[in-house]
Amino acid sequence: MKKSIKRMMVSTACLLLLTVTGSADNKKHTNIVFFLVDDLGWPDVACYGSTFHETPNIDRLAAEGMLFTDGYAASPICSPTRSSILTGKYPGRTENTQYFGGPQPNERYKGNTLLLPAQYKSVMELEEQTLAETLKQHGYATFYAGKWHLGHEGFWPEDQGFDINKGGTHKGGPYGGNKYFSPYYNPRLEDGPDGEHLPDRLATETVKFMKGHRDQPFLAYFSFYSVHAPRMAPKGLEEKYRNKPKPPEKWATEGKIKVHQAQTHAVYAGMVEAMDRAVGKVLDGLKELGLAENTIVVFTSDNGGVSTGGGWAASNYPLRTGKGWLYEGGIREPYIIRAPGVTQPGTVCSVPVTSTDFYPTLLDLCGLPLVPEQHMDGVSIVPLLKGADSLEREAIYWHYPHYSGGLGGRPSAAIRQGKWKLIEFFEDRRVELYNVAEDSEEQLEQSEAQPEITAKLLKNLKDWYVEIDATFPTPNKNYKQPASAIGGE
Repeated sequence: MKKSIKRMMVSTACLLLLTVTGSADNKKHTNIVFFLVDDLGWPDVACYGSTFHETPNIDRLAAEGMLFTDGYAASPICSPTRSSILTGKYPGRTENTQYFGGPQPNERYKGNTLLLPAQYKSVMELEEQTLAETLKQHGYATFYAGKWHLGHEGFWPEDQGFDINKGGTHKGGPYGGNKYFSPYYNPRLEDGPDGEHLPDRLATETVKFMKGHRDQPFLAYFSFYSVHAPRMAPKGLEEKYRNKPKPPEKWATEGKIKVHQAQTHAVYAGMVEAMDRAVGKVLDGLKELGLAENTIVVFTSDNGGVSTGGGWAASNYPLRTGKGWLYEGGIREPYIIRAPGVTQPGTVCSVPVTSTDFYPTLLDLCGLPLVPEQHMDGVSIVPLLKGADSLEREAIYWHYPHYSGGLGGRPSAAIRQGKWKLIEFFEDRRVELYNVAEDSEEQLEQSEAQPEITAKLLKNLKDWYVEIDATFPTPNKNYKQPASAIGGE
Protein backbone atom coordinates (compact mmCIF):
# COMPACT_ATOMS: atom_id res chain seq x y z
CA MET A 1 0.00 0.00 0.00
CA LYS A 2 1.42 3.40 -0.93
CA LYS A 3 2.17 5.78 1.92
CA SER A 4 -0.10 8.52 0.49
CA ILE A 5 -3.08 6.16 0.79
CA LYS A 6 -1.97 5.18 4.28
CA ARG A 7 -1.85 8.85 5.29
CA MET A 8 -5.47 9.34 4.11
CA MET A 9 -6.57 6.35 6.15
CA VAL A 10 -4.70 7.62 9.21
CA SER A 11 -6.22 11.09 8.85
CA THR A 12 -9.72 9.62 8.58
CA ALA A 13 -9.10 7.48 11.67
CA CYS A 14 -7.90 10.51 13.59
CA LEU A 15 -10.99 12.55 12.62
CA LEU A 16 -13.29 9.73 13.67
CA LEU A 17 -11.47 9.35 16.97
CA LEU A 18 -11.65 13.06 17.74
CA THR A 19 -15.32 13.16 16.74
CA VAL A 20 -16.09 10.41 19.24
CA THR A 21 -13.90 11.60 22.08
CA GLY A 22 -13.90 15.34 21.63
CA SER A 23 -10.97 17.49 22.76
CA ALA A 24 -8.66 15.56 25.05
CA ASP A 25 -7.93 16.72 28.56
CA ASN A 26 -4.17 17.12 28.92
CA LYS A 27 -4.37 15.61 32.39
CA LYS A 28 -5.77 12.35 30.99
CA HIS A 29 -3.97 11.60 27.76
CA THR A 30 -0.40 10.34 27.65
CA ASN A 31 2.27 12.18 25.68
CA ILE A 32 5.69 10.94 24.57
CA VAL A 33 8.99 12.81 24.36
CA PHE A 34 11.72 10.71 22.78
CA PHE A 35 15.36 11.85 22.92
CA LEU A 36 17.72 10.05 20.52
CA VAL A 37 21.36 11.16 20.63
CA ASP A 38 23.85 10.44 17.85
CA ASP A 39 27.11 8.61 18.69
CA LEU A 40 26.70 9.00 22.45
CA GLY A 41 28.55 6.26 24.30
CA TRP A 42 27.31 4.30 27.32
CA PRO A 43 29.68 6.04 29.80
CA ASP A 44 29.37 9.53 28.27
CA VAL A 45 26.87 10.83 30.84
CA ALA A 46 27.46 11.21 34.55
CA CYS A 47 24.70 8.83 35.65
CA TYR A 48 26.49 6.10 33.66
CA GLY A 49 29.85 6.85 35.19
CA SER A 50 31.44 9.86 33.47
CA THR A 51 33.46 12.02 35.84
CA PHE A 52 34.54 14.48 33.11
CA HIS A 53 31.32 15.26 31.23
CA GLU A 54 28.63 17.21 33.09
CA THR A 55 25.06 16.14 32.34
CA PRO A 56 22.79 17.35 35.16
CA ASN A 57 19.57 17.23 33.15
CA ILE A 58 20.00 13.66 31.94
CA ASP A 59 21.03 12.70 35.47
CA ARG A 60 17.83 14.32 36.75
CA LEU A 61 15.79 12.32 34.25
CA ALA A 62 17.45 9.09 35.44
CA ALA A 63 16.79 10.03 39.05
CA GLU A 64 13.11 10.48 38.24
CA GLY A 65 12.72 7.27 36.23
CA MET A 66 14.42 3.96 35.47
CA LEU A 67 18.00 3.57 34.24
CA PHE A 68 18.86 0.40 32.33
CA THR A 69 22.42 -0.80 32.74
CA ASP A 70 22.16 -3.27 29.84
CA GLY A 71 20.27 -1.25 27.24
CA TYR A 72 21.33 -1.90 23.66
CA ALA A 73 21.15 -0.35 20.23
CA ALA A 74 20.16 -2.78 17.49
CA SER A 75 23.29 -1.91 15.52
CA PRO A 76 26.76 -0.44 16.07
CA ILE A 77 25.97 2.11 13.31
CA CYS A 78 23.38 4.90 13.16
CA SER A 79 20.79 4.34 10.39
CA PRO A 80 20.04 0.70 11.29
CA THR A 81 19.32 1.57 14.92
CA ARG A 82 17.17 4.51 13.89
CA SER A 83 15.15 2.22 11.65
CA SER A 84 14.81 -0.36 14.44
CA ILE A 85 13.23 2.16 16.81
CA LEU A 86 10.61 3.33 14.35
CA THR A 87 9.79 -0.10 12.87
CA GLY A 88 10.24 -2.37 15.89
CA LYS A 89 12.24 -4.73 13.67
CA TYR A 90 15.85 -5.83 13.68
CA PRO A 91 17.93 -4.20 10.92
CA GLY A 92 18.76 -7.68 9.64
CA ARG A 93 15.06 -8.28 8.98
CA THR A 94 14.47 -4.98 7.16
CA GLU A 95 17.88 -5.17 5.40
CA ASN A 96 18.72 -1.72 6.83
CA THR A 97 22.04 -3.12 8.05
CA GLN A 98 24.45 -0.29 7.13
CA TYR A 99 24.46 3.47 7.54
CA PHE A 100 22.59 4.89 4.56
CA GLY A 101 25.09 6.00 1.97
CA GLY A 102 27.66 3.45 3.08
CA PRO A 103 29.48 1.12 0.65
CA GLN A 104 27.45 -1.30 -1.46
CA PRO A 105 29.05 -4.37 -3.11
CA ASN A 106 29.05 -2.91 -6.62
CA GLU A 107 31.54 -1.72 -9.21
CA ARG A 108 32.25 1.39 -7.15
CA TYR A 109 33.39 -0.61 -4.13
CA LYS A 110 37.10 0.05 -3.72
CA GLY A 111 37.81 -1.45 -0.31
CA ASN A 112 40.64 -3.96 -0.20
CA THR A 113 38.70 -6.25 2.11
CA LEU A 114 38.57 -10.02 2.28
CA LEU A 115 34.80 -9.92 1.81
CA LEU A 116 32.42 -7.74 -0.13
CA PRO A 117 29.93 -6.23 2.33
CA ALA A 118 26.34 -7.41 2.07
CA GLN A 119 23.85 -5.55 -0.08
CA TYR A 120 21.50 -3.42 2.02
CA LYS A 121 18.41 -1.24 1.59
CA SER A 122 19.27 2.46 1.87
CA VAL A 123 15.75 3.61 2.73
CA MET A 124 13.32 2.76 5.49
CA GLU A 125 10.56 1.31 3.34
CA LEU A 126 7.28 3.23 3.15
CA GLU A 127 5.41 -0.04 3.68
CA GLU A 128 6.63 -0.19 7.27
CA GLN A 129 4.03 1.09 9.73
CA THR A 130 6.20 3.33 11.85
CA LEU A 131 5.65 4.16 15.50
CA ALA A 132 4.58 7.66 14.43
CA GLU A 133 1.97 6.29 12.01
CA THR A 134 0.51 4.01 14.63
CA LEU A 135 0.25 6.86 17.13
CA LYS A 136 -1.41 9.05 14.49
CA GLN A 137 -4.09 6.38 14.09
CA HIS A 138 -4.94 7.04 17.74
CA GLY A 139 -5.15 10.82 17.48
CA TYR A 140 -1.57 11.78 18.27
CA ALA A 141 0.09 14.87 16.85
CA THR A 142 3.59 13.91 15.73
CA PHE A 143 6.73 16.04 15.55
CA TYR A 144 10.28 15.33 14.42
CA ALA A 145 13.35 17.45 15.11
CA GLY A 146 16.93 16.79 14.05
CA LYS A 147 18.82 14.02 12.29
CA TRP A 148 16.86 11.57 10.13
CA HIS A 149 19.33 9.69 7.85
CA LEU A 150 16.73 7.09 6.85
CA GLY A 151 16.47 7.70 3.13
CA HIS A 152 16.40 10.30 0.38
CA GLU A 153 13.62 12.83 -0.17
CA GLY A 154 10.32 11.01 -0.38
CA PHE A 155 11.34 8.92 2.62
CA TRP A 156 11.76 11.81 5.09
CA PRO A 157 9.85 12.19 8.39
CA GLU A 158 6.82 13.79 6.75
CA ASP A 159 6.52 10.66 4.57
CA GLN A 160 6.78 8.31 7.56
CA GLY A 161 4.10 9.55 9.92
CA PHE A 162 5.36 12.86 11.28
CA ASP A 163 3.18 15.96 10.93
CA ILE A 164 6.08 18.36 11.36
CA ASN A 165 9.72 17.93 10.34
CA LYS A 166 12.31 20.34 11.68
CA GLY A 167 15.69 19.45 10.23
CA GLY A 168 15.34 15.81 9.16
CA THR A 169 16.89 14.96 5.76
CA HIS A 170 19.03 12.26 4.17
CA LYS A 171 22.25 13.65 5.64
CA GLY A 172 24.03 11.95 8.52
CA GLY A 173 25.35 15.18 10.04
CA PRO A 174 24.87 18.96 10.00
CA TYR A 175 27.08 19.43 6.97
CA GLY A 176 25.55 22.58 5.42
CA GLY A 177 26.33 26.22 6.12
CA ASN A 178 28.04 26.74 9.47
CA LYS A 179 27.15 23.20 10.49
CA TYR A 180 26.24 23.31 14.19
CA PHE A 181 25.67 27.06 14.03
CA SER A 182 23.26 29.09 11.92
CA PRO A 183 23.02 29.53 8.98
CA TYR A 184 22.38 25.79 8.57
CA TYR A 185 21.35 25.63 4.89
CA ASN A 186 19.02 22.78 5.83
CA PRO A 187 15.97 22.41 3.52
CA ARG A 188 13.80 21.39 6.49
CA LEU A 189 14.98 23.99 9.00
CA GLU A 190 14.85 27.72 8.53
CA ASP A 191 18.07 29.55 9.39
CA GLY A 192 18.11 31.37 12.71
CA PRO A 193 20.19 34.37 13.75
CA ASP A 194 23.87 34.04 12.90
CA GLY A 195 25.59 31.93 15.51
CA GLU A 196 22.44 30.24 16.83
CA HIS A 197 23.36 26.79 18.14
CA LEU A 198 21.59 23.85 16.51
CA PRO A 199 20.79 21.75 19.62
CA ASP A 200 19.29 24.77 21.36
CA ARG A 201 17.25 25.67 18.28
CA LEU A 202 15.86 22.16 17.99
CA ALA A 203 14.94 22.23 21.68
CA THR A 204 13.11 25.53 21.14
CA GLU A 205 11.19 24.03 18.22
CA THR A 206 10.26 21.02 20.35
CA VAL A 207 8.91 23.15 23.18
CA LYS A 208 7.00 25.27 20.66
CA PHE A 209 5.36 22.13 19.28
CA MET A 210 4.45 20.85 22.76
CA LYS A 211 2.90 24.19 23.67
CA GLY A 212 0.84 24.23 20.50
CA HIS A 213 -0.43 20.67 20.99
CA ARG A 214 -0.83 20.41 24.74
CA ASP A 215 -4.57 19.83 24.44
CA GLN A 216 -4.12 16.58 22.50
CA PRO A 217 -1.78 13.62 22.86
CA PHE A 218 1.53 14.10 21.09
CA LEU A 219 4.80 12.43 20.15
CA ALA A 220 7.79 14.80 20.17
CA TYR A 221 10.76 12.94 18.70
CA PHE A 222 13.96 14.94 19.28
CA SER A 223 16.75 13.26 17.33
CA PHE A 224 19.98 15.12 17.98
CA TYR A 225 22.66 15.67 15.38
CA SER A 226 24.91 15.90 18.42
CA VAL A 227 27.37 14.46 19.31
CA HIS A 228 28.25 13.34 15.79
CA ALA A 229 31.11 14.97 13.89
CA PRO A 230 32.00 17.69 13.00
CA ARG A 231 33.34 18.41 16.47
CA MET A 232 31.99 21.85 17.32
CA ALA A 233 30.90 23.23 20.69
CA PRO A 234 29.92 26.69 21.91
CA LYS A 235 33.12 28.55 22.71
CA GLY A 236 32.29 28.96 26.39
CA LEU A 237 31.78 25.24 26.88
CA GLU A 238 34.88 24.36 24.91
CA GLU A 239 36.94 26.67 27.12
CA LYS A 240 35.31 25.25 30.25
CA TYR A 241 36.53 21.75 29.44
CA ARG A 242 39.93 22.87 28.21
CA ASN A 243 40.46 24.35 31.67
CA LYS A 244 38.89 21.48 33.60
CA PRO A 245 41.26 18.88 35.14
CA LYS A 246 41.38 15.80 32.95
CA PRO A 247 42.15 12.17 33.70
CA PRO A 248 45.44 10.81 32.33
CA GLU A 249 45.38 9.74 28.71
CA LYS A 250 44.81 6.00 28.31
CA TRP A 251 44.97 3.87 25.18
CA ALA A 252 44.45 0.23 24.22
CA THR A 253 44.54 -1.64 20.93
CA GLU A 254 42.08 -3.85 19.09
CA GLY A 255 44.24 -5.70 16.58
CA LYS A 256 46.07 -2.86 14.86
CA ILE A 257 43.45 -0.25 15.82
CA LYS A 258 44.07 2.30 18.58
CA VAL A 259 41.27 2.56 21.15
CA HIS A 260 40.83 5.71 23.22
CA GLN A 261 40.07 4.87 26.85
CA ALA A 262 39.95 8.22 28.64
CA GLN A 263 37.48 11.10 28.43
CA THR A 264 39.75 14.06 27.70
CA HIS A 265 38.37 15.74 24.55
CA ALA A 266 37.30 19.29 25.44
CA VAL A 267 35.22 19.94 22.32
CA TYR A 268 33.42 16.61 22.58
CA ALA A 269 32.73 17.24 26.28
CA GLY A 270 31.30 20.65 25.39
CA MET A 271 29.05 19.02 22.80
CA VAL A 272 27.80 16.54 25.40
CA GLU A 273 26.96 19.32 27.86
CA ALA A 274 25.27 21.41 25.16
CA MET A 275 23.16 18.37 24.28
CA ASP A 276 22.30 17.97 27.96
CA ARG A 277 21.22 21.61 28.15
CA ALA A 278 18.87 21.05 25.22
CA VAL A 279 17.38 18.04 27.02
CA GLY A 280 16.92 20.28 30.06
CA LYS A 281 15.17 22.94 28.00
CA VAL A 282 12.59 20.41 26.82
CA LEU A 283 12.13 18.89 30.30
CA ASP A 284 11.66 22.37 31.75
CA GLY A 285 9.17 23.10 28.98
CA LEU A 286 7.13 20.06 29.95
CA LYS A 287 7.04 21.21 33.55
CA GLU A 288 6.12 24.80 32.69
CA LEU A 289 3.30 23.60 30.44
CA GLY A 290 1.94 21.34 33.19
CA LEU A 291 2.59 18.23 31.10
CA ALA A 292 5.36 16.48 33.01
CA GLU A 293 3.02 14.22 34.96
CA ASN A 294 1.37 12.77 31.86
CA THR A 295 4.36 12.57 29.54
CA ILE A 296 6.61 9.55 29.05
CA VAL A 297 10.22 10.55 28.44
CA VAL A 298 12.77 8.28 26.76
CA PHE A 299 16.50 8.93 26.41
CA THR A 300 18.89 6.76 24.40
CA SER A 301 21.60 6.69 21.71
CA ASP A 302 21.98 5.02 18.31
CA ASN A 303 25.43 3.44 18.79
CA GLY A 304 28.56 3.71 20.89
CA GLY A 305 30.97 6.60 20.99
CA VAL A 306 33.73 7.02 18.40
CA SER A 307 36.74 5.58 20.21
CA THR A 308 38.62 3.76 17.42
CA GLY A 309 39.01 6.54 14.85
CA GLY A 310 37.35 9.73 13.72
CA GLY A 311 39.61 11.81 15.92
CA TRP A 312 39.22 9.46 18.91
CA ALA A 313 36.93 12.00 20.56
CA ALA A 314 35.12 9.51 22.78
CA SER A 315 35.96 6.75 25.21
CA ASN A 316 33.63 3.87 26.02
CA TYR A 317 35.89 2.47 28.72
CA PRO A 318 35.39 0.18 30.60
CA LEU A 319 33.47 -1.27 27.64
CA ARG A 320 35.43 -2.69 24.71
CA THR A 321 35.89 -0.65 21.49
CA GLY A 322 33.07 1.59 20.24
CA LYS A 323 31.01 2.63 17.22
CA GLY A 324 31.27 0.16 14.34
CA TRP A 325 31.94 -2.91 16.52
CA LEU A 326 29.71 -5.56 18.10
CA TYR A 327 31.67 -5.50 21.32
CA GLU A 328 29.81 -3.80 24.17
CA GLY A 329 31.33 -0.38 23.49
CA GLY A 330 29.65 -0.31 20.09
CA ILE A 331 26.13 -1.33 21.10
CA ARG A 332 25.51 -0.80 24.83
CA GLU A 333 23.84 2.59 25.30
CA PRO A 334 22.35 4.98 27.81
CA TYR A 335 18.75 3.81 28.08
CA ILE A 336 16.43 5.74 30.41
CA ILE A 337 12.65 5.80 30.69
CA ARG A 338 10.54 8.03 32.92
CA ALA A 339 6.90 6.97 32.90
CA PRO A 340 4.94 8.86 35.58
CA GLY A 341 2.78 6.55 37.64
CA VAL A 342 4.69 3.51 36.38
CA THR A 343 8.40 3.90 37.03
CA GLN A 344 9.63 4.45 40.55
CA PRO A 345 12.14 7.31 40.87
CA GLY A 346 15.78 6.36 40.88
CA THR A 347 15.33 2.70 39.95
CA VAL A 348 17.95 0.67 38.08
CA CYS A 349 17.33 -2.42 35.93
CA SER A 350 19.99 -4.85 34.67
CA VAL A 351 17.74 -6.97 32.42
CA PRO A 352 18.93 -6.69 28.80
CA VAL A 353 16.68 -4.54 26.60
CA THR A 354 17.13 -3.19 23.09
CA SER A 355 15.97 -0.46 20.73
CA THR A 356 13.28 -2.57 19.05
CA ASP A 357 11.49 -2.65 22.42
CA PHE A 358 10.57 1.03 22.42
CA TYR A 359 7.74 0.66 19.90
CA PRO A 360 5.60 -1.90 21.80
CA THR A 361 6.59 -0.45 25.17
CA LEU A 362 5.35 3.04 24.31
CA LEU A 363 2.07 1.70 22.92
CA ASP A 364 1.63 -0.38 26.06
CA LEU A 365 2.34 2.59 28.35
CA CYS A 366 -0.18 4.70 26.44
CA GLY A 367 -2.85 2.02 26.76
CA LEU A 368 -2.95 1.47 23.01
CA PRO A 369 -3.22 -1.87 21.20
CA LEU A 370 0.05 -3.47 20.15
CA VAL A 371 0.87 -4.18 16.50
CA PRO A 372 2.76 -7.50 16.77
CA GLU A 373 2.91 -8.03 13.00
CA GLN A 374 4.93 -4.79 12.80
CA HIS A 375 7.11 -4.56 15.92
CA MET A 376 7.81 -8.29 15.74
CA ASP A 377 11.36 -8.01 17.12
CA GLY A 378 10.47 -5.88 20.12
CA VAL A 379 8.76 -6.75 23.38
CA SER A 380 6.99 -4.50 25.83
CA ILE A 381 9.27 -3.89 28.79
CA VAL A 382 6.47 -2.42 30.90
CA PRO A 383 6.79 -5.33 33.37
CA LEU A 384 10.37 -4.21 34.04
CA LEU A 385 9.24 -0.61 34.45
CA LYS A 386 6.80 -1.86 37.08
CA GLY A 387 9.51 -3.75 38.96
CA ALA A 388 9.69 -7.22 37.41
CA ASP A 389 13.15 -8.82 37.29
CA SER A 390 12.84 -10.71 33.99
CA LEU A 391 11.23 -10.74 30.54
CA GLU A 392 9.78 -13.57 28.47
CA ARG A 393 12.42 -13.37 25.75
CA GLU A 394 15.05 -15.92 24.85
CA ALA A 395 17.69 -13.69 23.29
CA ILE A 396 18.66 -10.40 21.63
CA TYR A 397 20.40 -10.41 18.23
CA TRP A 398 22.62 -8.21 16.06
CA HIS A 399 23.63 -8.53 12.41
CA TYR A 400 26.25 -6.22 10.90
CA PRO A 401 27.54 -7.81 7.64
CA HIS A 402 29.76 -4.84 6.79
CA TYR A 403 33.10 -3.20 7.46
CA SER A 404 33.00 0.00 9.50
CA GLY A 405 35.80 1.67 7.57
CA GLY A 406 38.34 3.58 9.61
CA LEU A 407 36.62 2.51 12.82
CA GLY A 408 37.96 -1.01 12.30
CA GLY A 409 34.88 -3.15 12.77
CA ARG A 410 34.52 -6.37 10.74
CA PRO A 411 31.45 -8.15 9.34
CA SER A 412 29.89 -10.02 12.24
CA ALA A 413 26.76 -10.97 14.13
CA ALA A 414 26.00 -11.51 17.79
CA ILE A 415 23.54 -13.00 20.24
CA ARG A 416 23.01 -12.19 23.91
CA GLN A 417 21.19 -14.89 25.83
CA GLY A 418 21.02 -14.42 29.58
CA LYS A 419 24.46 -13.56 30.86
CA TRP A 420 26.22 -14.91 27.74
CA LYS A 421 27.10 -13.13 24.53
CA LEU A 422 28.50 -14.81 21.43
CA ILE A 423 29.97 -12.99 18.41
CA GLU A 424 30.53 -14.67 15.03
CA PHE A 425 33.02 -12.99 12.67
CA PHE A 426 32.22 -13.70 9.03
CA GLU A 427 35.74 -13.40 7.57
CA ASP A 428 36.98 -16.58 9.23
CA ARG A 429 33.84 -17.83 11.05
CA ARG A 430 35.64 -17.31 14.34
CA VAL A 431 33.41 -17.17 17.41
CA GLU A 432 34.00 -15.49 20.74
CA LEU A 433 32.00 -16.06 23.92
CA TYR A 434 31.80 -13.74 26.92
CA ASN A 435 29.90 -13.66 30.20
CA VAL A 436 28.97 -9.99 29.84
CA ALA A 437 26.98 -9.94 33.07
CA GLU A 438 30.26 -10.41 34.97
CA ASP A 439 32.74 -9.33 32.31
CA SER A 440 31.29 -6.28 30.55
CA GLU A 441 34.82 -5.42 29.40
CA GLU A 442 34.86 -8.66 27.38
CA GLN A 443 38.36 -9.60 28.44
CA LEU A 444 37.84 -13.31 29.21
CA GLU A 445 37.01 -15.21 26.01
CA GLN A 446 35.33 -18.52 26.95
CA SER A 447 34.33 -20.36 23.75
CA GLU A 448 36.78 -23.22 24.41
CA ALA A 449 36.09 -23.31 28.13
CA GLN A 450 32.31 -23.43 27.56
CA PRO A 451 31.81 -25.61 24.46
CA GLU A 452 28.18 -26.53 25.20
CA ILE A 453 27.10 -22.91 25.71
CA THR A 454 29.05 -21.89 22.61
CA ALA A 455 27.37 -24.55 20.49
CA LYS A 456 23.91 -23.67 21.80
CA LEU A 457 24.25 -19.93 21.18
CA LEU A 458 25.81 -20.43 17.77
CA LYS A 459 22.95 -22.72 16.74
CA ASN A 460 20.41 -20.15 17.97
CA LEU A 461 22.20 -17.43 16.04
CA LYS A 462 22.27 -19.49 12.84
CA ASP A 463 18.58 -20.37 13.24
CA TRP A 464 17.88 -16.65 13.56
CA TYR A 465 19.73 -15.97 10.29
CA VAL A 466 17.24 -18.27 8.59
CA GLU A 467 14.23 -16.75 10.35
CA ILE A 468 15.03 -13.19 9.21
CA ASP A 469 16.43 -14.21 5.81
CA ALA A 470 19.71 -12.49 6.66
CA THR A 471 22.02 -11.18 3.95
CA PHE A 472 25.73 -11.95 4.13
CA PRO A 473 29.01 -10.66 2.74
CA THR A 474 30.57 -12.59 -0.12
CA PRO A 475 34.19 -13.29 -1.16
CA ASN A 476 35.96 -10.32 -2.74
CA LYS A 477 37.73 -11.58 -5.87
CA ASN A 478 39.74 -8.33 -6.05
CA TYR A 479 41.19 -8.66 -2.55
CA LYS A 480 44.96 -8.34 -2.45
CA GLN A 481 46.72 -9.68 0.60
CA PRO A 482 48.97 -7.03 2.18
CA ALA A 483 52.67 -7.66 1.69
CA SER A 484 53.27 -7.66 5.43
CA ALA A 485 50.91 -10.62 5.79
CA ILE A 486 52.95 -12.75 3.38
CA GLY A 487 56.41 -11.89 4.61
CA GLY A 488 57.02 -8.72 2.59
CA GLU A 489 58.09 -5.32 3.88
